Amino acid sequence: MRLLPVHASFGLTLMALNTSITSSFSPPPQTYLNPTSLLASTAESSDDIISSSSSPTSTSTPSSSTSSIEFPPPLTQTQRLARAAKFWSSALPIVLSYYSKNAQLRVQEAFTGVPLTPHEEQLIWNEQHRQGASKLADTITSLKGFYVKTAQIIASRRDLFPPEYTEALSSFTDNVDPLPVELVKAVIEKELLVRGEEFSDIFEEFDAIPLGAASVAQVHRAKLTPKWGGKEVAVKVQRPSIESKLMGDIANLKALAKTFREADALPLDYYTVFCELEKQLGDEFDFIAEAVAMDRIRETLTRSPDGLRIESPVVLPQPVPGLVSKRVLVMDYLQGVPLSRAAEEMLKKGIDPSSPEAQLFGRKLLRSLTEVFGRCILESGFFHADPHPGNIFVLDDGRIGLIDFGQVKQIGGRARETLSKVMVALDERESDENPPDLEKIGDLALELGVELADGTPPVAPAAVAMWLFDGSVEQLPGGYDKGELSPNSPVKALKSFPQDLVLVGRSSILIKGLSNRLGIPWSLSREWAPIARRVLAENSGTDSKGSSSVAQKKEGKIRMRDVVTMLKQWGRGKASRAVTRLPSPIRTRVAAYALKLQKRREAREDRLKK
Repeated sequence: MRLLPVHASFGLTLMALNTSITSSFSPPPQTYLNPTSLLASTAESSDDIISSSSSPTSTSTPSSSTSSIEFPPPLTQTQRLARAAKFWSSALPIVLSYYSKNAQLRVQEAFTGVPLTPHEEQLIWNEQHRQGASKLADTITSLKGFYVKTAQIIASRRDLFPPEYTEALSSFTDNVDPLPVELVKAVIEKELLVRGEEFSDIFEEFDAIPLGAASVAQVHRAKLTPKWGGKEVAVKVQRPSIESKLMGDIANLKALAKTFREADALPLDYYTVFCELEKQLGDEFDFIAEAVAMDRIRETLTRSPDGLRIESPVVLPQPVPGLVSKRVLVMDYLQGVPLSRAAEEMLKKGIDPSSPEAQLFGRKLLRSLTEVFGRCILESGFFHADPHPGNIFVLDDGRIGLIDFGQVKQIGGRARETLSKVMVALDERESDENPPDLEKIGDLALELGVELADGTPPVAPAAVAMWLFDGSVEQLPGGYDKGELSPNSPVKALKSFPQDLVLVGRSSILIKGLSNRLGIPWSLSREWAPIARRVLAENSGTDSKGSSSVAQKKEGKIRMRDVVTMLKQWGRGKASRAVTRLPSPIRTRVAAYALKLQKRREAREDRLKK
């Protein structure tokens, strides 16, 4: 009888959210609000949206004073306890039902002596998943808050979770349950307006229907008055009294993870994961910090290591100076759709998701995200810590946008240096089984703070590093499986994972998950290795070719190589945007030719690598 442990432990993995390196993208995929579904929906959604390809048709002009609006009070102690009790009473039965079903089937097999066929076993577990998914959906619909993120994680990971769960929870990826626009305006007036100032002094237009209504905040499209620049903006407004509610929710998840911390069924120490997420979630309630983070990451991406201004691989919204407070953030409006809805939008435009255009965009997406996270993590250590398909936008002009900087992470210089060494060691290994290479990679992984369970083989640290940073590996060392939930996954060898690197792992698995969906073998270590070598060289006072980087910086000379590189980047960006404006038949032919050239270049690079 082939009862895999993944079935028995699925409920626990489900409740633990798989929010770290084992679960990937982590918090919720976000999508902009479809106004037609507003009245039909009843549940709450994810975090912030910046833009939508089709703005709400109804635009409200500023209304009269909202001073009479009553703000919702924070939860009382009694309400918090009742909410926690409801969570536990709903979550535990789902978890325990998997253990009960597994025990029942084992007893049945022992009693009858007849093992189930694979088909019979699959039918039984499909029904178990269906019942569990239905109960979980009802619980989340009732509780909302941070638990909505649970549904969004599961719905976005069709490669990890049974279809019964992803389908039952897919409705939570839609934006619903928005705050009344009067309450939104009241929050804005309280946060931004000074004595004697009116709402209409700042906003010439303000859409009543939000672009996205989320668990922490909701976002509206607006237009500033000429006094403030007169441009289109996205206005992010925090829900009143939401902080205590969401922090209480994650405390419940921490408690559940701690209860089952020593359970063999769990693939990772989720208590550590939720401790890290608790710290990160606390930062989401300060929009001033978010605006600073947005500017800081833009500075990293728009300046080369030599100090020259370059075009960022992705578009980042820019906050409007003077219109930022702890609970309100006014920023650039990006015209596009979230990646979670990109395939749907392609079909609407008559583009086949398997066409050369789609494949070419997929490669562009992978390269852009790889460069963004590689540079931020290795160069500055300060990076976007909440990457998922709802925070990545496909803009109308073909560019890629990155939004929602409420969760960011700073890792120390020592960790950055060791991570860089891991990338170089992975890139320079002779083979996936070469003992000296595996020992070197494993030692660096342990230096990062990875702790292994007792009795794990010596190659386990290297297998974890290869699993996390090299998606092109066909067979992991030590016979480990590549599947995240496999009982023989290298993740099972982990006793604990350093909190600083939990969110680095989230970024790497986002990219790995995208490459799997696109069917493109993708090695982060190979792509990040040039950045890593440059970082290590700078730390040692030389450039990647051995010359003194300090002397070069003092000279301050502009080299022809830098100018050519900058012109190439500018030309590629212009050409890419020009292609999106071509007629469909011509665009398809151009994309097919460009895709063929790119595949040839990748094949040539692979041959040189070997």
